Amino acid sequence: MASNDNPGSESNINGGDAAASSSTSKVGETPTQIQPFRMPTIEEVRAQEVWNNCAVRSVASGVMGGGLGLFMGLFLGALDNPIMQDEMSGRQQFIYTAKQMGRRSWSSCKAFAIMGLVFSAAECVAEKARAKHDTTNTVVAGCVTGGAMSAKGGPKAACFGCAGFAAFSVLIEKFLDRHT
Repeated sequence: MASNDNPGSESNINGGDAAASSSTSKVGETPTQIQPFRMPTIEEVRAQEVWNNCAVRSVASGVMGGGLGLFMGLFLGALDNPIMQDEMSGRQQFIYTAKQMGRRSWSSCKAFAIMGLVFSAAECVAEKARAKHDTTNTVVAGCVTGGAMSAKGGPKAACFGCAGFAAFSVLIEKFLDRHT
């Protein structure tokens, strides 16, 4: 091991120990200590068991999806302009816009709630069945969700919905980089 000739270097301050000098970033700082492993409490274990239940996870995702859809519907409903805008008074335009926001937000709320519930349920069931946490579960969940959401359009629409939603799910998964 070669010694460093610089008298103020970290290797001389820490006694020439390379591991000690790499664990600190500034001269004179004490190295960070490794914290001992802490066992989870009973409450933490029970909370984790509840959250690992597919029904609980799916309902929570459905509620959060519904909330997202509600806000998106409110925003997009406010952007709709009435067709007869020139003939309507300010009060009539306000009432029309409020009704449109309500209709749009309720519609988006239902769609996003169903989408969140189906996707989360399918991903959870695939994860439990395969006993793996990887991108394949996302592909399966995306396919099931896309197929279910577009099933009213017939088998061709369900196939395109399955492929499209699965591809979108994988893109989002890669963008968020959850399974590395």
